[in-house]
Amino acid sequence: MNVLVYGAAVSGAAAAALASAQGHRVTVYDQRSDRGLTAKGFQTVVGQFRDELLTDVDLVITSPGFPESSRPVVAALAAGVPLVSELEFAAGLLEVPYVAVTGTNGKTTVTTLVADMLATSGKRVTAAGNVGTPLSSVVDQDWDVLSIEASSFQLRFIERFKPEVAVVLNVAPDHLDWHPSMAAYATAKARIFENMGSESLVVYDADDRGASELVARSSAKVCPVSGTSVPSGGSGYVDGSLVIDGVRFPTPITTRIHLVDLAAAAVAASRVGADREAVASVIEGFDSGAHRREVVAVHEGLTWVNDSKATNPHAAVDAAGSYESVVLIAGGRNKSLDLSLLGEVASIRAAVLIGEAADELAGILARRTVVRATDMADAVQKAATLGQPGDTVLLAPGCASFDMFDDYKQRGDVFRSTVLDVVGRRG
Repeated sequence: MNVLVYGAAVSGAAAAALASAQGHRVTVYDQRSDRGLTAKGFQTVVGQFRDELLTDVDLVITSPGFPESSRPVVAALAAGVPLVSELEFAAGLLEVPYVAVTGTNGKTTVTTLVADMLATSGKRVTAAGNVGTPLSSVVDQDWDVLSIEASSFQLRFIERFKPEVAVVLNVAPDHLDWHPSMAAYATAKARIFENMGSESLVVYDADDRGASELVARSSAKVCPVSGTSVPSGGSGYVDGSLVIDGVRFPTPITTRIHLVDLAAAAVAASRVGADREAVASVIEGFDSGAHRREVVAVHEGLTWVNDSKATNPHAAVDAAGSYESVVLIAGGRNKSLDLSLLGEVASIRAAVLIGEAADELAGILARRTVVRATDMADAVQKAATLGQPGDTVLLAPGCASFDMFDDYKQRGDVFRSTVLDVVGRRG
């Protein structure tokens, strides 16, 4: 079979390697670089896309870097060439059950938690997909079960993808620079359960309107979870404990989003073989991790929190609304999303704005004290000046990082190191 792979980065390279190992004739197309694949023996094409590349092609495997409106994708669909995501191609070779996790925010956390609960139960398991390791890189290994993070980009082009358990955490506007509309984005998310029947399970955040509306489309069995209560027929939080399938698991965690993540992971992992002791152990040892409401320092009455992973307004609003008085560091590259939601958060007392969206955010937050910063070091210095005892200085950008940083991790790392430097100099 002649296979054309769109993209030479991590996802595309993994798909190309897997397709080649399956005996297919593989060509890799990338707009900018072959990323060393030519030297590894692959046929590659770099530069402007030409329709002739599709001649005699039996299958196109596309990467997230190619929006559905991009010329290569549109051309393949117009030519009638089957086109699937790397996730779909790899999943078609799986012979073990898998949990798939999607949502606007929290996917990586839950995917990792599910894998941890299963591994602690003695299962051969790994986390793969959008979490960082392409599914194509692990399908040929010996697993009992897999935990897969599935983005809207990957789900948009599936055909037979069928998890044993699907988790839908939340659905809010995001990636509208990739999808043509919010409806298209939601429809892509909903594809996670389109092949699932009544024998399968969909776990969803009952506190989130978008997720609740989305799972109404599913024909699978559903299990609501909550970070504020125990929904009827589901699992959730009450009186200092997570209640999972009727079993109480004490936890010191009180943040709603983290409780939802833990509950969803526990339900999903239990469904595919995690034991009670392993679930309890992972819940007890839970750490939200770097860049997600990470408390960097508490000094002179100011609490410094790194939520660099809040790359859309929904996540930034949720974060800012969790604290009583906030000096917000926000901005970056807007992904064609509605930033005006931040103007409705009463707890934002002041804001330091960075990046391409600074002017847009300045208008939205005009009733607060607003200053602009040239870079992260300048933003931290100005936030320290604006902060008053009792404030939380919160990095929750609400935007992508690519105008100033390589990714949200680098942005958060620079924030953390700068805060620690400022706090250290202040004694």
